[in-house]
Amino acid sequence: MKSNQPNRGTVPFSIRPADSMNNLPKQFFASLVASVNREIAAGHDVINLGQGNPDRPTPEHIVRAAQAAVANPQYHKYSPFRGFHFLKEAAAQRYREDYGVSLDPETEVAILFGGKTGLVQISQILLNPGDLCLVPDPGYPDYWSGTALAGAEMSFMPLREENDFLPDYGAISDRDKERAKLMFLNYPNNPTAATAPLSFYEDTVKFAATHGIVVASDFAYGAIGFDGRRPVSFLQAEGAKEVGVEYYTMSKTYNMAGWRVGFALGNKEIISLINLLQDHIYVSLFGAVQEAAKVALSDSQQCVADLVSVYESRRNALFKALCEIGWEARKPSGSFFTWLPVPKGTDSSAFAQLLLERAKVAVAPGIGFGRHGEGYVRLGLLTDEDRLTEAVHRIGKLGLF
Repeated sequence: MKSNQPNRGTVPFSIRPADSMNNLPKQFFASLVASVNREIAAGHDVINLGQGNPDRPTPEHIVRAAQAAVANPQYHKYSPFRGFHFLKEAAAQRYREDYGVSLDPETEVAILFGGKTGLVQISQILLNPGDLCLVPDPGYPDYWSGTALAGAEMSFMPLREENDFLPDYGAISDRDKERAKLMFLNYPNNPTAATAPLSFYEDTVKFAATHGIVVASDFAYGAIGFDGRRPVSFLQAEGAKEVGVEYYTMSKTYNMAGWRVGFALGNKEIISLINLLQDHIYVSLFGAVQEAAKVALSDSQQCVADLVSVYESRRNALFKALCEIGWEARKPSGSFFTWLPVPKGTDSSAFAQLLLERAKVAVAPGIGFGRHGEGYVRLGLLTDEDRLTEAVHRIGKLGLF
């Protein structure tokens, strides 16, 4: 007769994750989100300037295009594995018109499930365990995630205010220059809000070509430049397509963060490898989303100009208020972030916690973006001018500046 009693000699079953999962960096901002939610749950009016989620809706003409496309039976089937040609052509057209860059839609453009996916994927296609990747510090934490999943190592490139938050290639050790296979760059920059001139990208191409390093240019905020200046694309530098790729996303330019549409553009071999990897993971984006993204890229760009104007107006309102309380900082030239120094004698985490507890204002501590982010906090321009001004006035009442 079969016993219903457990076999007491059996070893308890346990899940053993892959080493790559255990090596993933900790999500620093998870604790920030939890702290903000606790304050809100307690009934406090928190002004959350710590996150990077666009606050305005997707423009109506893009939404209408998606609504119409959803009813098209053609899009109810699997999309082509590598996406529809019309969307790749629209991305290439946008680069021709905005940056004067010529791209072959079929061989130099890959469609991505959002820019974040592509930034993780490039480490998977290029890096082996033990390989070296050059990473900006401070920088977007998902650069670390992709490198960790590949089992590769990182060497951090400090971004210092005295160098306009650009990496100093001359300060990289000879050993790291020879070992590195991949380098991440990001301008307009998250978190520092700095922009890069064409001359920097020209130097980057020479540096990368000399040392055999692939450049991954994160151009997520490429449409957002202030004071009449359009941010420069890495691909505008002569020879850029020979040494790397650029990542572009619909999230920031068109307030389409939840739609998850991005592109990798540039080097044909890298684009081919991205497509090959994605052949094994995805069956491309929902066709209606691709149709809407095409409309966004191809139709009038007035919505983009209007959005940039909103962010610039918010920036100006914020800095007027900062001046009133004596908080001195460099005005951002791009992105929808500001990078502000903390008062002397405190660190970024303690300062952020103080602002949340006493002013009910949430900011992102700079240490969450890397060791050289210490001494700063990041604020997003992602609420209206009145709330930005109120946030600064709340902070001013603490008498810290």
